[in-house]
Amino acid sequence: TGRSGCRSRGARRNIVNEDPSKPAVILSDRQDLPVATDPLIHLATATLEAEGASTVELSVSLVGADEMADLHQRYLGEPGPTDVLSFPQDEAAPEDGPRLLGDVVICPEFAVGHGKELQAELRLLLVHGILHLLGYDHQEEAARRAMWARQETYSGVAAP
Repeated sequence: TGRSGCRSRGARRNIVNEDPSKPAVILSDRQDLPVATDPLIHLATATLEAEGASTVELSVSLVGADEMADLHQRYLGEPGPTDVLSFPQDEAAPEDGPRLLGDVVICPEFAVGHGKELQAELRLLLVHGILHLLGYDHQEEAARRAMWARQETYSGVAAP
């Protein structure tokens, strides 16, 4: 692992933000593209704090196309991989710990085809997934505009 948190190809690791005053972010990297994970943990933490969700636990998984295709089919009934999925937990916070917000699953292999630099696309997808877990959606035009504005503010990347 270098200073940027970029792991070598084929390595598998979990990275945990262990600052108890901040949201707990656990990142699992189970795919083969080189990704700078530390900036993603910092972005997730900053996004959660900006949204007032400081006493939560968030799981982020970076997965390969096969794993994402399996999740996409199993939970949404749609074939093939996708770029990002969010799975809310919405459990009440226990007396002695954070509330389990949910899981954001991202497929860098699929995201790389979107035409943006990979790290920028991962920032956008991570924030997109977190906002869904916090209750934002983009079904209606006004809601989409609000969500896209937040995504761009937090990720620094314009949504398509």
